[in-house]
Amino acid sequence: MKDLENIPALMADIGRRARAAASELAFAPAEAKRAALMAAADAVWARRDEIVTENARDLDYGRDKGLSPAMMDRLMLDEARISGICDALRSVAAQDDPVGAVLAEWDMPSGLHIRRVRTPLGVVGVIYESRPNVTADAGALCLKAGNAVILRGGSESFHSSAAIHACLVEGLRAAGLPEDAIQRVPTRDRAAVAEMLTMTDYIDVIVPRGGKGLVGLVQREARVPVFAHLEGIVHVYVDKSADPEKAMRVVMNAKTRRTGICGAAECLLIHRDIADGLGAELIRALMEAGVRVHAGDGLPGTDRATDADWGREYLDMDIAARIVDDVDGAIDHIRRYSSHHTECIIAEDAAAVARFFERIDSAILMHNASTQFADGGEFGMGAEIGIATGKMHARGPVGAEQLTSFKYLVDGDGTTRA
Repeated sequence: MKDLENIPALMADIGRRARAAASELAFAPAEAKRAALMAAADAVWARRDEIVTENARDLDYGRDKGLSPAMMDRLMLDEARISGICDALRSVAAQDDPVGAVLAEWDMPSGLHIRRVRTPLGVVGVIYESRPNVTADAGALCLKAGNAVILRGGSESFHSSAAIHACLVEGLRAAGLPEDAIQRVPTRDRAAVAEMLTMTDYIDVIVPRGGKGLVGLVQREARVPVFAHLEGIVHVYVDKSADPEKAMRVVMNAKTRRTGICGAAECLLIHRDIADGLGAELIRALMEAGVRVHAGDGLPGTDRATDADWGREYLDMDIAARIVDDVDGAIDHIRRYSSHHTECIIAEDAAAVARFFERIDSAILMHNASTQFADGGEFGMGAEIGIATGKMHARGPVGAEQLTSFKYLVDGDGTTRA
């Protein structure tokens, strides 16, 4: 039994075992990793009743903490969502193994033949909040990329994550891979997070997945490199050239499909020329659907927007709305308030779309498509470990390929340098 009172010793032990597992995973056969993930998916489905039971304990905990309806939705697992977890595990399993893939190769006049090939990062630490499916997604993607992973889920999803983690370990065992390849921090004590952020001897990169408070803490305190997943302050700009039917469909889905995910729209920008027509219709439709609209000047709404509404991630049935003069006005607003996660333009004018795509530097830009597609699974990655909003190494959905580095393999034939 691990000593849960001595957090530094606990985390050091987890780190040592992760490092040892990573050294084996670096050359693990692709088929073994595939088999582990398929067996894990089978285990999740076989244990679905147990997972739902454990999730009910977490939901009770979340209600006692006063979590918002959107946060409770993020936390909740039912049979359909568990089926989605299984599908994601199988999808990652079916992908080509990224490890060892040749990214480029060339010959030099000196006689050297040089290859740049994908290689695992080593040990990945993932710190996340209420969504228990991240346990499966992160474990699967790290394993696929040949990395060991240390998972530290949020206190709200403690029991659900434990049940899912047990299935991942069952998959590793069935495939003959080291069970320490996917470890879960077995305590709610926040001291474990502080330890992870300074474990430079054992962890190669930290991936925080959660709200601004968590990500800010990690960025301030980490001594380990960080793939930042900042809040999703997501904008949808409706141009004067927008097709009204497309605009209605996309805006409603982007805001209301699931309000608690990072790809949910948080700010609606409307071209001045359509503010009284299509713009007002969009806002009325949102309000009829139960969305509280924080409206700027010239727009109907539930209440008047204040400065605090621009650049705000609601993660709930709220949206800010504002009139802009044109596409450049939208670009200026987004540059000022965006978290560089996802932005969308709804337009039929190709020049406006090109200008929007060219001049906004967010990780994901969309045209006539719901921002709820900002998801690794929807990008064909099977799953994601998060949406990286920084510019170093990984950006946008972080899948298995983004969890690799590379090395150079150089072949000669007794070649010497003059």
